[in-house]
Amino acid sequence: MKDEEVLQKTRTMVIDTISQNMNLYGITPSAGRLYGLLFFSDKPLTLDEMKEELGMSKTSMSNSIKSLLDLNMVEKVWVRGARRDLYTIKEDWYQCFFDFFKIKWRTAIMMNSSAMEKSISKLNDLIADPSTSEEIREHALTDIDKLKERLEYYEWQNRLFDTFQTKEILKFVPIDKKKE
Repeated sequence: MKDEEVLQKTRTMVIDTISQNMNLYGITPSAGRLYGLLFFSDKPLTLDEMKEELGMSKTSMSNSIKSLLDLNMVEKVWVRGARRDLYTIKEDWYQCFFDFFKIKWRTAIMMNSSAMEKSISKLNDLIADPSTSEEIREHALTDIDKLKERLEYYEWQNRLFDTFQTKEILKFVPIDKKKE
């Protein structure tokens, strides 16, 4: 096997694995292949270059690049003299990880917390209503306890994500960059 073939096979193996795991980020395997292509590229690429390399449709390519941009995993770059948009991966993987939590998890926490707070309010109204049966009142109180416990968990998650945003987490889990 020629050296170039070995190089290409190792890159393909990594790109395939990345594309299979992109569901963790809520995006498609094709976006993962695109990310892998950009990862191994030695220069920023246009949509046309990526389309040609991956054999994806222009629509699929645009959707994939948008997903990666929304997650702050890739960025549009300016190159003097270039007339088309160029894209590259963001090199700071730690920041990408932090951004992912800020973007995805905070949104989910906010939506869940809002629904739970509204439910607690309605359950309190139900409990306060004199026509509510004792059995329903007991179930409502149990539900309120469960919801409050979950809201405490979400508050803990928010504090954790605050440490990502401020990078205070790195005091406890430092980025170990040993020089060899």
